[in-house]
Amino acid sequence: MFKMRLVCGICFVVALALLAGCSSDSARPVAAADPVVSPAADLSGPRKSDPAASYSKHATIEITENGPADTVRVFYGYLRDKKFREALFLTNLRPAIEGLTESELDDLKVDFEQIAVGVPAEVEINGEIISGNYATVTAKLPDNETREIKLQEIRLRKEGNYWIILTVDESFEAQIKKEGNRYFFNLRIETHEAEAKAMLERIYKSQTVFALQNGGSFGEMQQLIGAGLLPEDANSSESTGYRFTLVVSGDKKKYHASAVPAAYGKTGRLSLLLEFDGKTPKFSSKDVQGQSLKK
Repeated sequence: MFKMRLVCGICFVVALALLAGCSSDSARPVAAADPVVSPAADLSGPRKSDPAASYSKHATIEITENGPADTVRVFYGYLRDKKFREALFLTNLRPAIEGLTESELDDLKVDFEQIAVGVPAEVEINGEIISGNYATVTAKLPDNETREIKLQEIRLRKEGNYWIILTVDESFEAQIKKEGNRYFFNLRIETHEAEAKAMLERIYKSQTVFALQNGGSFGEMQQLIGAGLLPEDANSSESTGYRFTLVVSGDKKKYHASAVPAAYGKTGRLSLLLEFDGKTPKFSSKDVQGQSLKK
């Protein structure tokens, strides 16, 4: 599906971080921040009575309760069980999840579930190094590119008596703290808008190929999909968050394509337009409250 593009569900940018050594290279740059969770915060709540606490006991080292390795073990157990609030509560994404209502969390479940799919049945933990208030745990996890199980590092920071997983760099935490429970929604909007632009660019390239194969005539949306030049996602907003429309001129020598948010303010804010006059493409975008951008 086209959605497996820039990120992996919403989690999107975050999915890559959670499933592969918690790298933060994909996150949005923001100002530096103070620690997200205060030293007095109680991070133990969901861990004591939940069956996920016993998840993935397969390990080659001794795991101390509430230690870094134990936090990693419990975290992936929650992900596997699709207990996303509990899982993200153990990371420095906590400010983005703790204020969400159950209804808002349900809105994000489709995106979060893309993460859970990639969690292996067993996570082998075979290393733990603690240096002051920071720690590194090594575990065998799927690689982002090949999906092969490889030895990877997960970084953690101590907050009071507990450890949290660093899914994003500390320098990004200020923005997460600032946006709070809007962070994931804002990130999803940015992702869908980037996807919409990429889809319009793909339509342009597909039309170029189609015209070369059809005597210079451009094709309708279904023709491009049928020819294997566009994905089925172009006909649905389910995975892209946008509705796409393609209009070809009567002589098949010109066309324009538009993209509008399926749910303005939730799946996107920008409306986009691609115009092709037979010579050069023109791309434009603007926030018009979810309406189509006029030619």
